Amino acid sequence: MFARPGEHDDLRLSAERAGVTWHEVDDRALDALTATVHSQGVVAVCRIVVEDLDELLANKPALVAVCVEVRDPGNAGTVIRCADAAGADCVVLAGDSVDPFNAKAVRASAGSLFHLPPVVAPDVTGTVDRLKKQGMTVLAADARGEVDLDEATDTGLLQRRTAWLFGNEAHGLPAELAAAADQRVRIPIHGRAESLNLATAAAVCLYASARAQRRGGAGPASG
Repeated sequence: MFARPGEHDDLRLSAERAGVTWHEVDDRALDALTATVHSQGVVAVCRIVVEDLDELLANKPALVAVCVEVRDPGNAGTVIRCADAAGADCVVLAGDSVDPFNAKAVRASAGSLFHLPPVVAPDVTGTVDRLKKQGMTVLAADARGEVDLDEATDTGLLQRRTAWLFGNEAHGLPAELAAAADQRVRIPIHGRAESLNLATAAAVCLYASARAQRRGGAGPASG
């Protein structure tokens, strides 16, 4: 770890107890090590941890967020943060999505990247098939969905073990992928806004599932 002299004594003690090497550096060195204009005065070099999808599925996750072709690092990081807060088991960055360890994505995750290591899955269709084979209900968040989120809650659909698919910021989910989901679910818009942005939509859907699962218990998907 690297930090300004005389700062972050609490972190220094924790690092020393953990056997982590600590270096004091000046502002010039910190500016060279960080990507922000005003750093917090401390930098750590960490090992990147990426989850394996098969290992994750072997543990029977109850709630998974799948970001499909998500390109904006701020959105990706915020979805990871929302998923962590909602108690989801995993976030999958599928297809040609942004690197979850992009500096902006890491900052947007606000630390949740360390609680909920992501899965990187280039094959979107294969990922959806594997989720289904493990008994998960795959729901596509889609503004044109045939079921709205309130109905999905009232009918018990959200009590199942669920993988939510969230699409690209500009284009949404590909039509063929939305059609491959078990259900397309729309978020009801009660005001005059045309839509919700990706991260907000993900937060609404994940929290709806988390509440339903905690009330009714997540069970295996049924037909």
